[in-house]
Amino acid sequence: MAQLTEKQNYLNILKGETPEWIPFYDYGMFPGSPRKGCNMMIQAACTAMPMNGGKDIWGVTWVPSESTMNALLPEPDNFILDDITKWRDVIKAPSLDDVDWEMMVKKQIDDMTAAGILNRETQALHLSTHVGYFQMLVAFMGFVEGICAIVDEPEEVTALMEYLSDFYCNIERKMIEYAKPDVFQIIDDTAAQRTPFISREQYRELIWPYHKRQADIAREYGIPVAMHCCGHCEVFIDDWMEMGVCAWDPAQPVNDLSAIKAKYGNDLVIIGGWDPTPHIVFDDVTEEELRQSVRDTIDKYAPGGGYVWAVGLMRSVGREENSDRKNKIIFDEVYKYGSTFYKK
Repeated sequence: MAQLTEKQNYLNILKGETPEWIPFYDYGMFPGSPRKGCNMMIQAACTAMPMNGGKDIWGVTWVPSESTMNALLPEPDNFILDDITKWRDVIKAPSLDDVDWEMMVKKQIDDMTAAGILNRETQALHLSTHVGYFQMLVAFMGFVEGICAIVDEPEEVTALMEYLSDFYCNIERKMIEYAKPDVFQIIDDTAAQRTPFISREQYRELIWPYHKRQADIAREYGIPVAMHCCGHCEVFIDDWMEMGVCAWDPAQPVNDLSAIKAKYGNDLVIIGGWDPTPHIVFDDVTEEELRQSVRDTIDKYAPGGGYVWAVGLMRSVGREENSDRKNKIIFDEVYKYGSTFYKK
């Protein structure tokens, strides 16, 4: 019998099965892992976000900063849309008529494989098409103006979402055809640490139909659907489940994850759950404290299945060595403790 791979063990969890070990979900940004995670992300190269900053296909300028640990955000005070009613004059989808999808996707996968960041035999390929409908709106307009547009001009927001959805659904079908992903990933950070940015009613009316539209395409092809949403977003979970989402990352503990696990069981895989906000973030945290935080998290959320480890510490600018030291310990314990968790 062939040995179970990280990929298959992970995909089994998405089907509601109890895994043989705790997988590690890889964001590609947490150095220190002793081996590759169970997944890797791909977007269409012709429409992907600029990796190191710059303009995206819509004209939004993305910049890194020390405060975000070099993660990209739209450049402050340089938004491209100041009036939602004028979006048709500003937001122009590029033509994709000349894209050789087969060649483009083959090159992407070949390059990722050659760089050692993708192994299709051992890693599930997650397809994502964009940063999120809500996130694009605020990237175009800025947060305050984007929220005002949602409140004051919902019809125009809906029209913009329809336009964006038409564009990205076409990309999704092309990428599914040629990349043959294992999972479709919806990305949209609609919540902050303490509360959602928008109400459930606003989400349901203005954002959910387009999440669902893309989820429906993935399910048409028999591809499981995962949701990426940071922050305190548990109010949206019932809506995600309605459109067929089976996994959620990074599932931060500002949400009541124990109650969520009790309610949905293995129908909603919790990817994340680790809380770095106590003593863990400080320089004097001990190795044993780091390892115990891993064991406590796995003990809390992994019984019965439906759990994937997904988090570590991002590299603080000027403090990379300390972040890497902690991550090596954290990930080592994930693999050591997680490898035998279901064999007890």
